[in-house]
Amino acid sequence: MQPAPCPARHHSPAGKQTATAAVGSVLNRGLNVRHIRFMALGSAIGTGLFYGSASAIQKAGPAVLLAYIIGGAAVFMVMRALGEMAVRHPVSGSFGQYASRYLGPLAGFVTGWTYVFEMAIVAIADVTAFSIYMGFWFPQVERWVWILAIIFFLAALNLLSVKVFGELEFWFSLIKVVAIIAMIAGGAAIIMFGFQAGGSTVAPGLGNLVEHGGFFPFGFEGLLASFAVVMFAFGGIETLGITAGEAANPKRVIPKAVNTVPVRVLLFYVLTLGVLMSLFPWDEIGSNGSPFVQIFSGLGIPAAPHILNAVVITAALSAINSDIFGAGRILFGLSRQGHAPAAFGKVSRHGVPWMTVVMMAGILLVGVVLNAIIPENVFVLIASIATFATVWVWVMILASHVAMKREIARTGLPASEFPSPLWPAASLLTIAFMALVIAVLGAFEDTRIALYVGGAWLALLVLAYRLWVKGDGRRRADLVDETPPLPVVTAARDTESLDTESLGTAVGNSH
Repeated sequence: MQPAPCPARHHSPAGKQTATAAVGSVLNRGLNVRHIRFMALGSAIGTGLFYGSASAIQKAGPAVLLAYIIGGAAVFMVMRALGEMAVRHPVSGSFGQYASRYLGPLAGFVTGWTYVFEMAIVAIADVTAFSIYMGFWFPQVERWVWILAIIFFLAALNLLSVKVFGELEFWFSLIKVVAIIAMIAGGAAIIMFGFQAGGSTVAPGLGNLVEHGGFFPFGFEGLLASFAVVMFAFGGIETLGITAGEAANPKRVIPKAVNTVPVRVLLFYVLTLGVLMSLFPWDEIGSNGSPFVQIFSGLGIPAAPHILNAVVITAALSAINSDIFGAGRILFGLSRQGHAPAAFGKVSRHGVPWMTVVMMAGILLVGVVLNAIIPENVFVLIASIATFATVWVWVMILASHVAMKREIARTGLPASEFPSPLWPAASLLTIAFMALVIAVLGAFEDTRIALYVGGAWLALLVLAYRLWVKGDGRRRADLVDETPPLPVVTAARDTESLDTESLGTAVGNSH
């Protein structure tokens, strides 16, 4: 294990320079506003929307729109909490280091490794979805062949500079955003002008939201059940906070990206699925092929299936790419804290932690085995386990934020430049909601395995920490607080200086 820096309550300029050299300057700050903004946009559009939305709809019916609104509001609070910490401490390792700094080294160890576990599980789900999409064009080719190919392709790209990753995510996200907007516009045109949606047996219209068993066809229980899939769809959005360590100007770009979360939720999920369920009865969605393909088919576009398949493949590639990036940077931070082998802290000449990329590629090879053994059941299994890991990481982000806010108030530190709104009520309510989601996983038989796997994983991490983490790894992370001093102090000093100068001038003039 590589030693972690010792904690310090007072941050001197020298200490700041040391910490920056140790953490900030190792990874290249090659992500600009355009990269991070489109990463923020694209993170909301992935496997959870294109592949998982049909499952969520079947659990709750049209009430799934309410689930996405509630879940989106909770995720927004998580992102605001993370954004406040990222602007205050823009470091590689992000929330893993924040948990270590404000909750203790064990919390940092568990949070960081659980996020790596989450990204590994989500990436396996994403490569599974990718292989299914490729099967549309090449049904005779085994799924595992595509998974193997994409692992090596994206691993190679991630070994290049972070700017290459940013550019790739920009174009991937642009394609997804344009496709979603086109689907919303196309669906709205079908509804307004009365075209018959492709494959539908019912005329399109807003009445489809309430005419097939009502808005709550499965009652409140159905709404609760859908949260397992809904929260999986938002999983990985916290990767945005990790970009702070490689953003050219984190204080400017992180707040702008985080504040787009409500718009993304409303546009990409609520509006898209609202249009979708207006075109087709909710109980038909997913039974006649991809509902997104059916939208373009209803507009008379002959190549609709191929266009949409290309789009969802792009979405899957983008998601896998982000999974590799996020897990790699957290592993880099863990190695700096003494919570992972020192090899994960080594970077290439391009400023990329290459060992972490190699490890993620190795983990994804598990997806090859799973898809060869249980191809039909692997997605639901993986999605429920990923939801547990995702929600656990979010809870730790919120808990770290609560601890940070209390320390700021207790020690009289400068107020945050990007404070989380409605503090502390919103943060505490969000933690309670996350606890409800974990309880929901255990309440339903098809997702209960997530609690067993998740509980075993957390117990394993605690044991690993006790056995293998030694020395500086048992100390809290030392993070530089980049919040500027209170302006009122500066103003007072300036006034005092001005008064002294004025007095001197007055005395001089009197002689």
